[in-house]
Amino acid sequence: MNDPAAPFPAFQRSAQELLLTFVLLFGVVSIVRWVMGPSAVSDALPGIHLKLLVVGAAVGLLVTGLILSPPGKQSGGHMNPAISLAMWRFGVFPSAAVAPYIAAQLAGSLLGVLAARGVWGSVAGAPPVAYAAMQPAPGWSATGLFLAETASMGVLVLIVGLFLPDHRLTRFIPHLVGLLVGLSIVLLGTSTGGSLNPARQFGPALAAGQSRFLWVYLLAPMLGALLAPVVRDLLTGDRRVPTHRLRGAHADRPRVDDPAAP
Repeated sequence: MNDPAAPFPAFQRSAQELLLTFVLLFGVVSIVRWVMGPSAVSDALPGIHLKLLVVGAAVGLLVTGLILSPPGKQSGGHMNPAISLAMWRFGVFPSAAVAPYIAAQLAGSLLGVLAARGVWGSVAGAPPVAYAAMQPAPGWSATGLFLAETASMGVLVLIVGLFLPDHRLTRFIPHLVGLLVGLSIVLLGTSTGGSLNPARQFGPALAAGQSRFLWVYLLAPMLGALLAPVVRDLLTGDRRVPTHRLRGAHADRPRVDDPAAP
């Protein structure tokens, strides 16, 4: 595939991804602070499962809103290194933009966590909030966690890859991604943590000093993002994906190897 990066404003779009991921992680830590940490909201929600339901719903709505926001519409609203990697694998995202996007997303993750610490104070870093850093439940091995995170991200990318080419379904993708992220928190929160996003764990883990399993949360979703397009091609026999933007866009029909592509 030809891959001229000139038509793609990588620096501007990467800056937008940094902003989006910053807001996402600030929001995640803030939600966890009030739902899981000491607060009237936490006191009103008995049991971890109900709290995870509230966290999942709130984070899912936040993800959907950020994808549909003006910066999300322009950058693609990835906020996830694995999504950027998957869009490159689908052939609609320039290879020269992958590293800047990933660097921006990871930087936005850490900055968002630090901003939440500045706003909410020491409670953001103390248990049970701990900067919203995730750890698997006792008994999980690195291998088991790696397989679970790979499969979970693979399912998300596969569904996005199946929906994007169908103009009747593209408008549902932001809501679908938000729903899947929320469900992962609700269903996997007490087992694997339900990350599905290297940037989701990067900033919190660094701020909390939790290095154990960090490599799994960083690498496993990336592998899932590389494998899912292969599965999609086997299922559909069609490599044509029209856009790297999660909101979908008819204007993005040209691929990025087309000099006329945005």
